[in-house]
Amino acid sequence: MNSFEKSKYWLELAYDDIETAKWLLEGNKLLECGLFCHLAVEKALKAVVTEVTKEIPPRVHDLLRLARLGKVYEEITEQQIDFLDEITPLQIEARYPEYKDQIALGLSNGICGEMIAETEELLCWIKQQL
Repeated sequence: MNSFEKSKYWLELAYDDIETAKWLLEGNKLLECGLFCHLAVEKALKAVVTEVTKEIPPRVHDLLRLARLGKVYEEITEQQIDFLDEITPLQIEARYPEYKDQIALGLSNGICGEMIAETEELLCWIKQQL
């Protein structure tokens, strides 16, 4: 599999994850919806990292680090950086009981709907970078 095919693979996974996030929102699974928004962005950024480095992306979940590795950090807007900061904790902290309840309190259907919309916008932007 060449780097283009690997990037395409990551991007397809990202689009699958955003569809899952929508389904989770419909089922009122807000914490899980946020997690899948994070996963979608993470996988899209891993597509960029794969394209830029021609290597398998590292097994990390830090979205800003992936943006730097993919050489897109300098191109993203302040709003996108804020969004990456906002959803990064949803990957790890949302899985642990001591953080899960606290994070869940900050989520609502409206917030998750906005998160999905921002994720979709970011996915489009990332796709344009490839």
